[in-house]
Amino acid sequence: MKFNINQKELQEALSYCQGVIEKRSTLQILSNVLLDVGNSKLTITATDLDLIFIHQIKDVEILEEGKTTTTSSTMFDIVRKFSSDKKINLSLNSENKLKLESDKSVFNLNCISSSEFPLTDTNFNQNEFVINSKQFLKLLNKCKFSISNDETRHYLSGIYFHQTEVDDKIYLTAVATDSHRMSISKVRLVEKINFDPIILPKKTIFQLCSLLDNHDGNIKISNLKSKIKFELSNSILISKLIDGKFPNYVQVIPKNNQKKLETELKLFLASVDRVASVSLDKKDGVKFKLSQDTLSLSVNNANSGDGNETLNVKFNHDLEISFNSRYLIDVASQLDGDNIEIFFNDTGSPALIKDPGDFDSIYVVMPMKG
Repeated sequence: MKFNINQKELQEALSYCQGVIEKRSTLQILSNVLLDVGNSKLTITATDLDLIFIHQIKDVEILEEGKTTTTSSTMFDIVRKFSSDKKINLSLNSENKLKLESDKSVFNLNCISSSEFPLTDTNFNQNEFVINSKQFLKLLNKCKFSISNDETRHYLSGIYFHQTEVDDKIYLTAVATDSHRMSISKVRLVEKINFDPIILPKKTIFQLCSLLDNHDGNIKISNLKSKIKFELSNSILISKLIDGKFPNYVQVIPKNNQKKLETELKLFLASVDRVASVSLDKKDGVKFKLSQDTLSLSVNNANSGDGNETLNVKFNHDLEISFNSRYLIDVASQLDGDNIEIFFNDTGSPALIKDPGDFDSIYVVMPMKG
């Protein structure tokens, strides 16, 4: 095996692999990436057994075809420290040493035979659909912060994707909740798709986000019982799905929140963030005291002090309610419009947050007790 490759392309591919590979894997082979050169391309594969990432770099100068595996983190660390955009020469000298050369640097890395690398080839040819990658990334970004970290309710530790129909329009809808807050976002589909509801794991979501950030165009999605496959132009991500039933989220959406607060998004976000600074663990509630066109925000922390701020808003009721500041900041940070709309019922009921700049996304935040 012998080939030359551009530093930048190899660094980018290995960087994605870092997100897939488990840092504390008990199996040495799972810390490795599979390098396979042939047909003028390099195919790099990384897996943690639940997630498989495959990336192709085309137009590689191949002197001798072959494959091997070597430690991903070590190789990534070396490659990223080479001069940017320089050529790197890689060659497999013996069964267990991979030589990397660039400029005046030479490294020999330990290898494990590619035959030990675990690969499962699943046939995914059914249930395929294509969606714009930026639209799909929007769904992930609008929902990912509401994913639960509670290991005991594993069915909440991902985003629930399903097809919905409203007024004869078909949507792909995404939902995430940790039972204190909930995000719902949808994108319009051209036609009905053959797609069973799924729960996509958190790790897969963050991996997809970094891939889609650098990708324009479409993404092809196909799911098969307990797995899902995402195909981009040069990358494939195959993931196991979360087994479990997602709760009936529709019944949690407040139906009779008539008291509408409207204010400028940037001012609101900055204000909540400032007032919350006095709270050391961000767990203290930020207290809303609402009256005619005025919102008073306050946080009181026994150890560090208190903070107060007043905002001009559109509102014509009297209400006092408290929220976890982190939840409000997370939601407000994802809104696209210039304003934020919050709909209240009473002190103990969840608030409904809408984005005038995106009618396809809504958020529900539970108030804090006391």
